Amino acid sequence: MPILTKEEAQAILSKALGYSKAPECEVNLGGSVGGNIRYARNTVSTSGENSNMTLVVQSKFGKKTGTATVNEFTDAAIERTVRRAEELAQLAPENPEAMPLLGQQKYLESVTAFASTEGITPEYRTKVAEDSIIPCTGKDLQAAGFLDHDTSFGAVANSAGLSLYQKSTSVEFTLTVRTTDGTGSGYVTRDYNDVSQFNSAAASQVAIEKALRSREAKAIEPGKYTVILEPAALLANTDASLIGAMINAMDARSADEGRSFFSKKGGGNKIGEKFIDERISVFSDPTNSDIPSTPWVGDGRPREKTTWVENGVLQNLFYSRYWAEKKEKKSIAPPGGIIIPGTNASLEDLIKDTKKGILITRLWYIRPVDPQTLLYTGLTRDGTFFIENGKIAFPIKNMRFNESPIIMLNNLEALGKPVRMAGNMIPPMKIRDFTFESLSDAV
Repeated sequence: MPILTKEEAQAILSKALGYSKAPECEVNLGGSVGGNIRYARNTVSTSGENSNMTLVVQSKFGKKTGTATVNEFTDAAIERTVRRAEELAQLAPENPEAMPLLGQQKYLESVTAFASTEGITPEYRTKVAEDSIIPCTGKDLQAAGFLDHDTSFGAVANSAGLSLYQKSTSVEFTLTVRTTDGTGSGYVTRDYNDVSQFNSAAASQVAIEKALRSREAKAIEPGKYTVILEPAALLANTDASLIGAMINAMDARSADEGRSFFSKKGGGNKIGEKFIDERISVFSDPTNSDIPSTPWVGDGRPREKTTWVENGVLQNLFYSRYWAEKKEKKSIAPPGGIIIPGTNASLEDLIKDTKKGILITRLWYIRPVDPQTLLYTGLTRDGTFFIENGKIAFPIKNMRFNESPIIMLNNLEALGKPVRMAGNMIPPMKIRDFTFESLSDAV
C-alpha cells in the first residue's frame, strides 16, 4: 500500500469517526513501506519488500473501552470495525485508571522523513551487501549482515478534537564479520533517518578490521578493569543495554511505588538528587537534526525538549496521564531518543590516554539481576581488546560482566564524542573498575 498523505489519512479517520456512536472514539491509522536484505557466509539469503496499513478503532463508554483493528478500507469494513469496537467496549470491565481522550495539543515540528531513504531501491540494497561481502572474500572472512529500511506514517484523530500526522523514514544496518577459523569476530551497526549519511563500505571496514585483529584471543583473569565502552556497548536496539536499562527505569510511578532504583527511601522518588557523575547529563529533543523523532506519543501527548539528568542530578521522570493527575504533576511523555553530551575526543584519543585497560566493541545477552540497583549481567562480544600504554596490545577472550549503569556512571573516567546509536546520541565512555566475573568461550 502507498504511504498516505496527511489529507488522505485524515479522510479515512474522519470517515471512521463519523460511524461512531460511542461518547468517545479515537482512531489511529498507520502504515509502512519498506525493504530489506540479509546475508550470511558471504551469500545473500533473503531480500524482500513489505507494506502494510492498519486502522485501530478505540471506543469508550465511560471507563469501559473496546478496541478493534482492520486492514481493509472499504466503507463497510470500516463501519464494521467501529461497531465491533463498540460491542467490545460494552462487554469490557471498567478500568479505574481510564483517562478521557486528549484534545488537540501544541506540538514541535520535527523533520523525520527524507526522500533519500524513500528512494532506496533493490539495487541499493544489493550494493550494501556487496560492500560487505566482496572485501571479505579471499581474506578468510565471512560477512553476516542485515539492512532494513522503511517509510512510515502515523495519523490519529479523536472525538475530542485531536488530529495528528507524521511521516518518517529509517534505515538500520548491522554487520558481523567472522574469521573462517571461528576465532575472530567484528561488529558494526549504523542507523539513520537520512540514508545519504550512510557509507556502507566504510562501516563494513570497521567490522572487517575488528575481526582480523581479534584472532587468537588470549585469556586474562576476570576482575575489575578500566574499560572503554564503544557506543554500541552502551545502547542498542537489538538487546537490552546498560544505558537503555537506566532510561527505561525512569518511570515515576515505579519510583513512587518503591519498585525501581529511582525510588526514595521512605517514599517518593529521587528527583533533585545527584546519583551519577556530574559530567553526565541526559536530554531529549524530538527536533534534534541528528536524531529527529515523532513529536508525540501514542496517546497524543507532545514530546517536548526535556532535561532528564543535569550534571548528574535527576531532573525528570516519565509521568503517565493517570499518575500525573493522581500526584498533581505534569504529565511527561518518554523520549524518542536521548542525547548524552560528551567531548571532542575520538575513540582513538581515549585509547591513547589509557595505560592499561580493555576496549569493548559491544555487549550481548544482557539480563537483569536486581531491578532496584539496576544490576545487569551479560557478555562482551565481537571484538574485545587489551590496551597497554595507549595502544591496542592484543585481543582477549570474552568475559561475563556484572555491572549496574549507576555504578558505571559513578566510575566515569572520560567521555568521547557522541555518535548516533539506535536513535540516540551516545559518546564512548572510559570507566574504571568495571566488573568481570568469568571467562566466556563466546567469540
